[in-house]
Amino acid sequence: MRVEERWFEDYAVGESRTTLGRTITESDIVLHAGQTGDFFPHHMDAEWMATQPAGQRIAHGTLILAVAVGMTATDINPQSMSYGYDRIRFIGPVFIGDTITVTAEITETTEHRKKPDELGYVHELVSVTNQRGETVLVLTHLYLVNKRDPSPQEDPS
Repeated sequence: MRVEERWFEDYAVGESRTTLGRTITESDIVLHAGQTGDFFPHHMDAEWMATQPAGQRIAHGTLILAVAVGMTATDINPQSMSYGYDRIRFIGPVFIGDTITVTAEITETTEHRKKPDELGYVHELVSVTNQRGETVLVLTHLYLVNKRDPSPQEDPS
């Protein structure tokens, strides 16, 4: 991980990045169930899930969301902070042993309504796919980003 300052003006619509893969394990699911209290049989009961259309246990959507967002957290930007997540959709199941990959693409930049001279929003479309190339989750990650100071710098001499 590195520290890289990026101001609002440094982001370009269309820029993207793709992570390496991460395999989801049974331990991930069990740990997430314990942390959240979500012990639904969809995640925990292999015998019951064998009788259901999916045929096997599926990972919690919130687990995949957390892992995917963590996979994109590669650099520290002192000029930016996460403002939240919009339009979260669990498109398809993730099974034990599936490997997910995340692509994050800047789709929009907008001015802050109350402080347009100081701040802006960067919208990043996050798409999660499995090893078969199937999309399993999408969301928009919003960043609140500082703008460069537009005032001219004084000459110290």
